[in-house]
Amino acid sequence: MGQALCICSPSSITIENKKYYFVQKLAEGGFSYVDKVEGAKDGHYYAVKRILCHDREGRQEAQTEVEMHQLFNHPNILTLVAHTFIDIGGKTEAWLLLPYFTNGTLWCLLEKLRDRAKFLCENEVLEILHGICSGLKAMHDKGYAHRDLKPTNVLLDEENRPVLMDLGSMSRARIEVRGSKEAMTLQDWAAQKCTISYRAPELFNVESHCIIDERTDIWSLGCVLYCMMMLEGPYDMIFQKGDSVALAVQNPVSIPQPCRFSQSLQTLLSSIMVSNPQERPDIKWILDQVQVLKAQTPVV
Repeated sequence: MGQALCICSPSSITIENKKYYFVQKLAEGGFSYVDKVEGAKDGHYYAVKRILCHDREGRQEAQTEVEMHQLFNHPNILTLVAHTFIDIGGKTEAWLLLPYFTNGTLWCLLEKLRDRAKFLCENEVLEILHGICSGLKAMHDKGYAHRDLKPTNVLLDEENRPVLMDLGSMSRARIEVRGSKEAMTLQDWAAQKCTISYRAPELFNVESHCIIDERTDIWSLGCVLYCMMMLEGPYDMIFQKGDSVALAVQNPVSIPQPCRFSQSLQTLLSSIMVSNPQERPDIKWILDQVQVLKAQTPVV
């Protein structure tokens, strides 16, 4: 077990018998905080995700997130370095020690480009898309779905290689819904766990008898691709204006014209963002298409 933050300066934490010094806060969410820390022995920087577990269910969710990380050893999925559960004042916290990336997230990159009125070129989009697809394929091959794929959940390493993070919404890919009660339970879960402007259409109004599977990720992947091309998600503005995203996702996605990207990439985007999940391609097909496009696209 780890120990609580010391009052001494600099603050330090211990995870799996190794000491880390607090450097700075990185992010704060509803039930979690992310801090940058430095290893006392190796001098390397890490990110510590502290998840507040308010009850037994919260602890189980944190444990599941740990187990999701441990399932994978893939260059495009974030590695779990170490973890511990600690008790502070009668409350439990899960501490997940993760690699630290100086480049931040894909969203950070896109924001910087937007501020400078610049865009990614096609081969950059394809390179990042290829890595995201590789990570997703590893998840889907093991029978799991990410369920909250979006640009803020894609880290970029020093070579701009994408690394999928935040596995807290991951679950078994195939969910069989039997009856209206189960449908409502899943719909409520999706409203909590799956970001609205990247959420697949079938999760807004879950049918009473249906199968939800990894194709929810394919829709979100399309939204991420659109965001890389246009520097904003296809439904970001709709959500910001207070209009109905649930209604908007029922219509075919429209790609603003003229478009700076090839017709082939636009066609790929349109084939991914199909509101009927039965008509969406699987991740292997998309990965194959991306490899073909990469081979055809000159490096700028």
